[in-house]
Order: sequence, then C-alpha cells, then structure tokens
Amino acid sequence: MSKIKPSKGAPYARIMGVGGYRPTRVVPNEVILETIDSSDEWIRSRSGIATRHWASGEETVAMMSVEASGKAIADAGITPEQIGGVIVSTVSHFKQTPAVATEIAHRIGAGKPAAFDISAGCAGFGYGLTLAKGMIVEGSAEYVLVIGVERLSDLTDLEDRATAFLFGDGAGAVVVGPSQDPAIGRTVWGSEGDKSETIKQTVAWDDFHTGDVSNLPLNERGEVKFPAITQEGQAVFRWAVFEMAKVAQQALEAAGISPEDLDVFIPHQANMRIIDSMVKTLKLPEHVTVARDVETTGNTSAASIPLAMERLLATGQAKSGDTALIIGFGAGLVYAATVVTLP
Repeated sequence: MSKIKPSKGAPYARIMGVGGYRPTRVVPNEVILETIDSSDEWIRSRSGIATRHWASGEETVAMMSVEASGKAIADAGITPEQIGGVIVSTVSHFKQTPAVATEIAHRIGAGKPAAFDISAGCAGFGYGLTLAKGMIVEGSAEYVLVIGVERLSDLTDLEDRATAFLFGDGAGAVVVGPSQDPAIGRTVWGSEGDKSETIKQTVAWDDFHTGDVSNLPLNERGEVKFPAITQEGQAVFRWAVFEMAKVAQQALEAAGISPEDLDVFIPHQANMRIIDSMVKTLKLPEHVTVARDVETTGNTSAASIPLAMERLLATGQAKSGDTALIIGFGAGLVYAATVVTLP
C-alpha cells in the first residue's frame, strides 16, 4: 500500500480570462510582394491573408507576453500574486535557456510560480491548456497562466514564395482556474512523427553556427541564410483538412456534445481554406461562429487560438459562457483539440 498522501485540487478547471497583444506594425500583402513573385489576389486566394502584424525590436517575446498576460489576469479578476504556474508555448524565443516563462513571471509580479516553456508548434496552446488543467485538478496550483507567443517574422524567409506571406507575430494568454463544473473537456492530442519533415526549420542551429555552407541555403551574397520555417504546403493542407477534422470530431465526442451544441469554433489560424474545409467536413450549423482571425493577423502559431478567442469576445461575436471547440495543429506533426466554455 502506498504511503503517499493523495493529491487534491479543484474538481474541474476553466478559462477565467483572456488577453492578447498584436504588434503595432500592420504589414499588408504589398510589402510581401516586394521580395516574392506573386500577387495580392494569389495570396488571398491561397491563404485568406490580407495583413499581418510584425514586431519591432522592442516588441520581444517577453514584452508581448507580459502585455497579453496583464490583460488576461485583469479579465480573470485575480492578482498576479495568485498565479501558481506560468506555461509559455513558443518556437521563436531564441535563448535555449533560461525559459522565457521565468522572466515573464517576474515581470508580471507573480512571485515564485512554476514556470516553463514548451515547444509544440501550432498545437502549443492546447498542450499548455491541458497541462494547466492538470495542475489545477491535481492541486499543485490554483491559477495557471497559459501563454502562446511568437515572433515568426524572425523565422520567415521573405524570398520563399510558399511561406513568406503566411506568418505574423503576437501573443495570447489565458488564466486557467478552479471550477465546480466541467468547463474544459478531455483533450484529444497526439503526434505523427513520420510526417515531421513537412514543417521544419530550414537549418539546424548547430549547422548554422559552424558556418559550413556546403549543404545550406544561401542568399544572393553567398551567405548562409538565417534559419527559417519551411513547409510542404500541399501535404500539410491535406493532413490538416482530412485528419484534423477527425480529431475535432473526437474532441466533440469526448466532451459528450454534437456540432449542434456548439456556439463557437476556434481552429488554429493557419489558412482560411483549411478553416472553411474543416467547417464543411464537420458539418457545423450556420449558428456556429467561426474564428477567421487569420485574415488580418496571419499565422501566429501558438498564439493564434488565444488571439482569435480574445478578438471574438472583444467584438461581441462570441460571449461569456459559450461552448467552443478549439483545435491546434502543426509542426511535428502534432495536434490538440478540446471543448471549452469561454470566459
């Protein structure tokens, strides 16, 4: 018989508040067209993207996260001192260590919470939300701050016609806290590592560091290009449309609801065509509000779901208490889907 005392936390967890930060610089497609041979019409038809936000030098991963976190904490009606955990999902914080979560925790005045970064690409927010829920139900924290943040403009090859127009910057944050009723469903998550080459960094950091140019992409001056994100667009599109619709359906079933019970659908903002195809495949009723933040924000990876959630609530397209299906998917290939009650 175990001598370990059983842990005891809240019976359930819920999202209590949400906040977002979008960089001040808005970048239209015309700017992207300065470095690739394409057109505004082509970009819009392929992705649905008209503009995106790019961060300035001062708008760092930490700074954007602090701004979004402050809004989420205020929205939740708690104080920073009550935060017992800070989880940051990002692929664009360039310091291997320490985790940027520790800096963010200090800057928001959170005291001494557990703080760590995770790398799960565009599914990172769903991964962080699941970990936060576990911490609250397990009893290791009462309130957990979950942040998705990216400066993907730093990892964009502006000469790559397939990806130059896709990515944007920003931060989204939520506060997860205790609940007496189920408000975050079981997460359906996983990975398909056999497809990991379909979305990847062009050059590994250690290869970039050595300066060996023999097998590395070069710019017009013969210099090794800074590492960027590249993808096999058609393969990713097919996987997202067909496989992720199945995962979304599994998340609905895990929560015990049908598409008719949904109020809101917040998929990862990767591509408008993917979003529209998933809506069709899932046979979502017309009353379901669908997040299409990608049009003006671009693909912000881990930040896209909380940013889209914040905008829907701020504009009144969604309201507190609505039932929402969220799903993230991307590099790895990894995915995570769950049903939540909106704060």
